[in-house]
Amino acid sequence: MSIIFSIFKLLAGVGLFMFAMYLIEESLKNLSGRNFKLFLKKIARNNVGAAFGGAVVTAVLQSSSMVTMMVLAFVGAGIFTIKNAMAIILGANLGTTLDSWIVATLGFNMDIEVIAYPAIFVGGILLLTMSRRMAIKYISFFLLGFGLLFIGLAFMKSAMEVHVQYFDFAKYASMPLIFFLLVGFGITLLVQSSSVTMALTLSALHFGAVDFLFAAAVVLGSETGTTVKIMLSALDGNAAKKRVVLGNIIFNLIITIFAFAFLRPIVLFITDSLQIKDPLICLVTFSTFVNLSGVLLFIPVLGPFTNLLLRFFKQTNGSATSFVGQARIEEPESALDLFQKEAAYFLYYSLEFNRAMLAIDRGPLPLDPQFVALVDSKGYPKKNIEDQYEYIKQMQGEIQSFYLRLRSNLAPKQYSVLNQYIASIRSAMHSVKCLHDIETNISNMFKSTHDLKYNLLLQSKSQTSILYTKLFTLMQEKGDIDHLQLMKVYHTIYDAYTGLLNTFYKEAQAQPISDIDMTVLINFNRELYGSNISLLVAVKDFILNETEAGLFNERIHFKV
Repeated sequence: MSIIFSIFKLLAGVGLFMFAMYLIEESLKNLSGRNFKLFLKKIARNNVGAAFGGAVVTAVLQSSSMVTMMVLAFVGAGIFTIKNAMAIILGANLGTTLDSWIVATLGFNMDIEVIAYPAIFVGGILLLTMSRRMAIKYISFFLLGFGLLFIGLAFMKSAMEVHVQYFDFAKYASMPLIFFLLVGFGITLLVQSSSVTMALTLSALHFGAVDFLFAAAVVLGSETGTTVKIMLSALDGNAAKKRVVLGNIIFNLIITIFAFAFLRPIVLFITDSLQIKDPLICLVTFSTFVNLSGVLLFIPVLGPFTNLLLRFFKQTNGSATSFVGQARIEEPESALDLFQKEAAYFLYYSLEFNRAMLAIDRGPLPLDPQFVALVDSKGYPKKNIEDQYEYIKQMQGEIQSFYLRLRSNLAPKQYSVLNQYIASIRSAMHSVKCLHDIETNISNMFKSTHDLKYNLLLQSKSQTSILYTKLFTLMQEKGDIDHLQLMKVYHTIYDAYTGLLNTFYKEAQAQPISDIDMTVLINFNRELYGSNISLLVAVKDFILNETEAGLFNERIHFKV
């Protein structure tokens, strides 16, 4: 029974350690995220500075994966070159060794409960009493993470001590070094944290389950284990992001192969030449030495290495738009035509997003088959809501940038038409934002067991489905519409808004409903109304001429 208990305790220790690392990462990311990003941008001007900056940021955040993800985001946005990114990642691999030094020096050489328990107590009190202040909330996360980190380590230590008593680890000494290398890779691949692998290896080394040579092989294997998570994160990225990930994999593989080939000489250098006797310090020195050697080896050849990476993957511009990228502002007539087409598709994307937010079936809607084919080809329906929202925002930004370049090349009449299209896009984006802002409210209503909330949602969904069908139809019948027809749609939206509000007040008097639920329902109805009106205004600016659009605006202004 004691063996089974020790196994569970070891697993609990791993779980606590991973959770602690998550809390520390989240706290530091939220407390200093912007400062670190600005720091990265500032130091990424030369290879040495970028590598140093990557090491410093990772030493503080204690997650090379998080820094790498941040760098990939910069690369995808075109802020960093591949060369900049690779230099920072080289430094990040070195910076993550600081955690190993903390664990080796504090976790095994002093009574860690003296640190852990007070930190958890203070963190818990702050979280329960002052968590509404975001800074205090993340400070408490840090204290809880710091304490749980060492408690998780204590679990691993005590469990490993039991295993050493009951298992004969000597038989594993005959295993080839490659076995331990693969063990390190496998553990890190499973838990996606080289810090966890290091902590486990330090525990095993501390109690004599393995010797320094085998422990070094395990740690070396962990160097490439975390690259899998980073690789998966870039599968849907542009060519630049994929090249950076490939560079990171190549770097880790080369360092691992070289260090493994010279593993015994490196171990002898640390134990004999440097005269380090503590096996724990030997292991973290080994990890630091390998990563520092990697930085020194790759920095001088980073230029040719980057040129090699540029040969891989087909270049894509990562653009969200489909038409304005093909336009030439030197040809304003054709550019305006393409802008009109882009605006039409932006409206379709906005309707598609809103439809998905409210779980309205796509089937009955009179969709343009070309639009459906384009949306599906870009993989838009497969994205989650947040990614769809970011995609639409990116699309609006690209259209807005093209608008600024095109506007000065147009005649007055063309300029007026262009302004209507860009106004249509702004209104459609506002419609999307209204629903995105109440995503939590919508989810709450869909899952609610309160009949009033759920039934009002279904009523709104049905009315909005009819509205979207009408708007899709109006866009396809563009040439035959006047402002009076759109006014009828406006009255339908307004009547739906006031009707739902009156129904709510009437039903709320007949059955109990909490204050929070009342707020949710009223906020949902108001934002849905704002979203639908904005979408109608977007369609108005797209399909009506300037005169008809003006008449509509006058009536709307009078009505409000």
